[in-house]
Amino acid sequence: MRHDWFLTATERGNPTTDIDADGAWTEGNRVQALVHGATYFRRLYDELCALRPGDRVYFTDWRGDPDEVLVEGGPSLGSVLCDLARSGVEVRALLWRSHSDHLNFNSQENQRLGTELNEAGGEALLDQRVRRLASHHQKLFVIRHRDNPAADVAFVGGIDLCHGRRDDGRHLGDPQPAPMDARYGDRPPWHDVMFELRGPVVGDLLRCFVERWDDAHPLDRRTPYRMVIQRLARMPRHPEDLPEAFPDPSAAGPHAVQVLRTYAHKHPGFPFAPGGEHSIARGYLKAFGRARSLIYLEDQYLWSTEVTLCLREALVRSPELRIIAVVPRYPDQDGRLSGPPARYAQLEAMRLLESDRVAIYNLENEAGVPIYVHAKVCIIDDQWLTCGSDNFNRRSWTNDSELTCAVESEDLARSLRLELWSEHLGTDDPELDPIAGFDQWRETAATLDDWHANGCLGPRPAGRIRPHTPQPVPRLHTPWARWLANHLYDPDGRPRTQRHNNTF
Repeated sequence: MRHDWFLTATERGNPTTDIDADGAWTEGNRVQALVHGATYFRRLYDELCALRPGDRVYFTDWRGDPDEVLVEGGPSLGSVLCDLARSGVEVRALLWRSHSDHLNFNSQENQRLGTELNEAGGEALLDQRVRRLASHHQKLFVIRHRDNPAADVAFVGGIDLCHGRRDDGRHLGDPQPAPMDARYGDRPPWHDVMFELRGPVVGDLLRCFVERWDDAHPLDRRTPYRMVIQRLARMPRHPEDLPEAFPDPSAAGPHAVQVLRTYAHKHPGFPFAPGGEHSIARGYLKAFGRARSLIYLEDQYLWSTEVTLCLREALVRSPELRIIAVVPRYPDQDGRLSGPPARYAQLEAMRLLESDRVAIYNLENEAGVPIYVHAKVCIIDDQWLTCGSDNFNRRSWTNDSELTCAVESEDLARSLRLELWSEHLGTDDPELDPIAGFDQWRETAATLDDWHANGCLGPRPAGRIRPHTPQPVPRLHTPWARWLANHLYDPDGRPRTQRHNNTF
């Protein structure tokens, strides 16, 4: 039964939102998993090229680089979107205002993309309507067709429209790299996943965009510095009204989809979530409660006590349960100050999850260069799966704005796991039985480890997985690393009562 896996409207805990008006989830959708940034960018490019005057494009992003090339030898993101806006396609964007590029954030790039779109006739807003220390982290792209609703499509997942993401199954990296820890090389390999969705869920996802767009609060805090920046960039502080919506698309496939989100508790509150919304956390907790054989996840972080205790409780409830996690080998920025908080947080999570039924791995390409895992995927018992912007950490569950789609489908869950496991294990026929597969992962990683330990003599063994063993944090660094991890890297966006009771 769907309600065994999905949240009811009451369980979402946010009666103000419009997305539950016609039900807490939608039936009749068609969902396809797009593994790798190059796959997503190609699909997005093809869909954008098919648009005509009067069609509509809506997207949200954490970072957008206008010069990021969408397909090899093809045009850039900015040129495609600007050409559409000039041709009569309505283009609306919500980009996180972000912090300065000097702090390894995205404000200049997002501002440049926004300015180019606005000058071309679109409307892009730099949105900072978030809690302090929070970000708008949602990655959503919705395409609507004026005369052909059956062609409407949405994309949701972990891939930003920026440098570093356009990698493929060879994992040689994006030719336009993003700055990373030096151990990832000059063109850091990148692993990521998106969902392509068609059917009634496209309407729910557009409503997520509209709720944020229609928030009447100013887009940014009115400080003298920000006023000057906004004025120089000619960026608006309030959005223009959206046109009347097209009807939701009709049924397009067999999949049931639930849209899950995170919005922090803040003052002033979001009009569509005045007390915040933590349906991502609640959705995971409900699904963990049903997990019996396997939780498979790929995640950029995997830390925080609140998250890892939920996984540990699932292990206690289900004696046959196995957990396999894939994470990056190193933080993206592993400097003297940036690295210890990230490593401390993950080492604490691994300590809480320590069990012979839990295995955590990282990835490397055929040349032995580590692959940065940015995917946010969770598959439980080949029945329920998610893909979105949220990570397994407290920040994503409580503080940042996040968006994920949960799908109840044995066929989709198993086919995605087969695709991911085939790549990571280096075989077209991975063992999908949870216990036998768990053992196959362990043996594959051990064989590759032994090959490295013996000086890489002979043919390289199959597979890309290595056991994950983060560098320890020196004892003298632990106090400040712990403080930064808990307060800056992984802040808590819940009201005080929920923090005290550790509820969502």
